[in-house]
Amino acid sequence: MLSFKSKALTLLELQDKLTSATVLPMLVLNTNDKFDCEQIYVQTINKLGCGPYIVRSSSCNEDTANCSNAGKFLSIANVQSKDELYEAIEQVKQSMDIKGENYLFIQPYLNNVDICGVVFTLEPNTGGNYYVLNYDDTTGSTSSVTDGSGRNLKTLYHYKQSPIDICEPFSSLLKLCAELESLYEIANLDIEFAYVGSKLYLLQVRPLVMRQKIFDLNTQTKILGHIENKIKQQSQPHPNLYGSYAIYGVMPDWNPAEMIGIRPKPLALSLYKEIITNGVWAYQRDNYGYQNLRSFALMLDFYGMPYIDARISFNSFVPKNLPDDLSQKLVNFYLDRLKSNPHLHDKIEFEIAITCYSFDIDSKLQRLDKSFTHDDLANLKQSLLKLTNSIIKSNGLWTVDRSKVELLSNKALSILQSSLPVSEKIYWLLEYCKRYGTLPFAGLARAAFIAVELLRSLVCVGILSESDKDAFMGELSTVAKNMSHDYSTLSKQSFYKKYGHLRPGTYDICSMRYDHKGDEYFANSIESSIKNTTKFKLSLEQIASLDRLINEHHLDTDVLSLFNFIKGAIEGRELAKFVFTKTLSDVIELIAQLGEEYGLSREELSYVDIRALLDTNSSICDIKQCLLESIAQGKAQDKILTSICLPPLIYSSDQVYSFSLQDDSPNFITQKSVTAPIALLPCSDISGKIALINGADPGYDWIFAHNIAGLITAYGGANSHMSIRAAEFELPAVIGVGEKLFNKYKNAKALKIDCRNKQISLL
Repeated sequence: MLSFKSKALTLLELQDKLTSATVLPMLVLNTNDKFDCEQIYVQTINKLGCGPYIVRSSSCNEDTANCSNAGKFLSIANVQSKDELYEAIEQVKQSMDIKGENYLFIQPYLNNVDICGVVFTLEPNTGGNYYVLNYDDTTGSTSSVTDGSGRNLKTLYHYKQSPIDICEPFSSLLKLCAELESLYEIANLDIEFAYVGSKLYLLQVRPLVMRQKIFDLNTQTKILGHIENKIKQQSQPHPNLYGSYAIYGVMPDWNPAEMIGIRPKPLALSLYKEIITNGVWAYQRDNYGYQNLRSFALMLDFYGMPYIDARISFNSFVPKNLPDDLSQKLVNFYLDRLKSNPHLHDKIEFEIAITCYSFDIDSKLQRLDKSFTHDDLANLKQSLLKLTNSIIKSNGLWTVDRSKVELLSNKALSILQSSLPVSEKIYWLLEYCKRYGTLPFAGLARAAFIAVELLRSLVCVGILSESDKDAFMGELSTVAKNMSHDYSTLSKQSFYKKYGHLRPGTYDICSMRYDHKGDEYFANSIESSIKNTTKFKLSLEQIASLDRLINEHHLDTDVLSLFNFIKGAIEGRELAKFVFTKTLSDVIELIAQLGEEYGLSREELSYVDIRALLDTNSSICDIKQCLLESIAQGKAQDKILTSICLPPLIYSSDQVYSFSLQDDSPNFITQKSVTAPIALLPCSDISGKIALINGADPGYDWIFAHNIAGLITAYGGANSHMSIRAAEFELPAVIGVGEKLFNKYKNAKALKIDCRNKQISLL
């Protein structure tokens, strides 16, 4: 068994022992010695050739079992001349100006690198038994992963006992990992590597600092086997479903990744199922003229990790009156398109499925391949027109749902003011929430989607400009806009009476309501970010053109009614969500109240499955005992949940064991959650704030001395220096969100980072 020494001495020892990779030759210097420039240059040429070189640090404070100090000390690459070499030696030496036995070492600088990267031999945030590869196969740099400079970094997860071979050329890298694990007799390693052609070089190995307990390998293998079998079973053809196979995603349709996160606690998961995805969603689709999927649950979970069944979702977007052969062809096309374009997994209603009629319907139909005949296209087009007309007409389906929303508040209040036991209040509030809250909300959400598609299509066909569309949207009266206004005009008491039920995690009992912790959420005054200066007004020419277009497309509306629908549906969706979440929030508070009676904290109650509590109303049982049993089961499942890693889109059971993350999947560090104002660097006032940095450069190491609350970077990977440092400090961080999201977050006043659920929320 080998033991870790300093970086240089560790590599020096491995030179003669390692068989699966090459360690570059090196000249090691003790920083306590006096350096003779001429002598060192001669030694370097004799041992390493004529260059170029890389001068690397090897501090006694680097790469220990408790702290890596990744990137804290200097390395200088591509050193060419004698003068450059001596200057680099001095700079690296000065960066390690600390007591102890410190070294620096010189190696040949690798040119023409094909792949460089870092591999962890455990998943550091969960303790899962995965090889986690973060690599760059485009820039030719040996440091783009560790210094965060890479813009197209790739991340690959491969389970240690995977029956699936890893993609090439990484089989040799796994042999290196296994050899190093055996030599050091530990499972948690952090390894830097590079490929030049097919030749593998070991650049560095150190202990991976772990804050999580390593999950039992044999247990995890059984768990992943169960998930694999479930996916295989569920992916078979189903007699009551169109489509030859299934695809599962965390973002399609009702989007659990956004609403409850990818690792929700059992209470949040079960509440979401209860009031939306188990039945309500299907009733709405059926009511609105789509296929009847009332016997199907839209969402399933793999040990608590929620996934939408995209095949069921695609079925639910097929109009009722389409013939079977066309419906089958349509769903298979949607599935194939999603599988071929996994980056569209959060855009299936925009880029894949054709779910309603719009003014640009013909261009949408062009997405379909040549297997669809002219009659197929005409049939689909006519069916979508009939369905859309039934929704958008002046007395359309959406108006019925809009009226139902008004009933929920009074019905909920009657339950809250009743003398019913708390458990019964919870039962009836959830029943009313489904009937008069989430069911009409689902309808209004569908209507709002159609409204936005119609508005967008008016831009596509040239009736409206983008500025016209923006002006229209800017005049809408939404809850978010009203809240900004009300905060500055209402008294604190009146504001919290209206908005106090809201909480950053709508389904999370541990996320406190505004009326409980409002001073934290609104530490500073808020202003509306919507500065609408342009009034929406149609010209006579636009009105005439739109009137002709409506008649040409046989839409059952007129110009005024169309815009009334678009406005009413979008505003209605926001209102319905605001209303039903109040009842849901009251339910969550009642659960907390019930738990308090039995000495149970909110954290403990977050592990309860809501069905266990609801079932107490139809049986004689000890409620406390039922809660305790459900909590125990929830905690056991949660332990499994936090150890498994799955891709955001699953289209093959092989992905249970080996998968790559999509480009749009940032890296969440730790399992922690934090809510705090932001600080956009460079700035000095960052204590207690979430620091936002464009690049995950190790030069920003000073921020960790300022007690920051969290960290977000635009670029960087799971294995960059900032990722490693954040993990060591147990700091909630999101590394590599990309430019688009970074620009969105940097304009917020405050954010909530929920690393466990892989969520960032604007406050």
